[in-house]
Amino acid sequence: MVTRRHFFSSGAVAAGGLAALGAVPVSALAAATEPAGHLPPSIARLKSRKHEAKPISRDERSARQERARKLMTDAGLDAIVLADGTSLDYFTAVRWWGSERFFVAVIPAKGEPFYVCPAFEEGRAREQLAGGPDGEHPDVRTWQEDDNPYQRLAEGFRDRGIGAGRIGIEEAVRFVFVDAIATVAPNARLVSATPVTAGCRMIKTPAEIALMRLAAEVTLAAYEAAYLAIVPGMTERDVSELSRKAHDRLGFPGAADLVLVGEYSAFPHGSVAPQHIREGTIVLFDGGCTIEGYCSDISRTFVLGKATAKMRAVFDAVHHAQSAALAAARPGVECGAIDAAARQVITDAGYGPDYRHFTHRLGHGMGMDGHEWPYLVRGNTTKLAANMTTSNEPGVYIRGEFGVRLEDDMHVTESGAELFTPQSSSLEHPFARA
Repeated sequence: MVTRRHFFSSGAVAAGGLAALGAVPVSALAAATEPAGHLPPSIARLKSRKHEAKPISRDERSARQERARKLMTDAGLDAIVLADGTSLDYFTAVRWWGSERFFVAVIPAKGEPFYVCPAFEEGRAREQLAGGPDGEHPDVRTWQEDDNPYQRLAEGFRDRGIGAGRIGIEEAVRFVFVDAIATVAPNARLVSATPVTAGCRMIKTPAEIALMRLAAEVTLAAYEAAYLAIVPGMTERDVSELSRKAHDRLGFPGAADLVLVGEYSAFPHGSVAPQHIREGTIVLFDGGCTIEGYCSDISRTFVLGKATAKMRAVFDAVHHAQSAALAAARPGVECGAIDAAARQVITDAGYGPDYRHFTHRLGHGMGMDGHEWPYLVRGNTTKLAANMTTSNEPGVYIRGEFGVRLEDDMHVTESGAELFTPQSSSLEHPFARA
């Protein structure tokens, strides 16, 4: 998925290409593009943690399907339909590239799942399904290029006795597919599957929590290594590349795909303008990595050299806001109340009211997607529950000057909440341990 963050990252890459023509000192570019055997010391000394990543087991995916069936019964659904995307992977272990060709999984409330697949893709589908909860003999219904694939789906509905049932459609399924399903199954009622998909995915298991904790630790270590390798004159692309190399050394794909400098740090998702790091300017990292399908999302803001009094005041306000949100988070508390706890601190510090300088919600759910349910935003009455995971990312953005955002990944426990990584210490020492 191309996100706004990745869009601006690609703009930074283009800007970096211009830099290679001489816009920044050659030494700065060399520091960011050295061969693997000549990395900056802070990155070279990193050790792989790949051996710590434990894949999600077949038994756990089977348990997910059983949980989905219970939620379907509670919601009065007879089945859910999943096309390409995260929920398909979550329930079946199938990672499918979406196209105009119809591929879906159907998980009924009663009975075994079935799949509708292009005939020429059957081998690839069965190869992936063999590692999932359906084992070696999944029900795969194929269609040739000149067939109507939706008829295969209708046949499956009839075979499972749900042709006139309530069918939940996962939110990422394309409208063209939904419209065709409605045509071939006119007696079915198509409704949202979100109560089932979100109901399952919002609550993480110990295996999921372990992967997310590892991802957060890896990203923070990569950020610190990149930070220690920065020299004035580097571009935002140079620094992003340092963070990518650091993630690679740790064994996982990732980067600070947003590196915002000076006045551009006041744009929460960045700018396409070329940027150069100078002594005494704000630098904001934002990005993460993926481990066995699970994400981290961390932001750090710092200054090379000495921060101004105003920079420190803004940092302190954001730091206290993050701490207030952490203290407020616990099972049974509405998501909107966590946003309110952080926003009140920032307003009291003089950077309110409302969205004046804290311009976005406090956080978003996290898991296999970097943004998923639940959302920590005003008006969201969803109540937190144990083992939900979200970002906790207050910020203050002063246009024309600078911005500060501190973001850590937060786990709701049985009695409160924890961050997977230590909070930032200060602008001058962002990775110091308390």
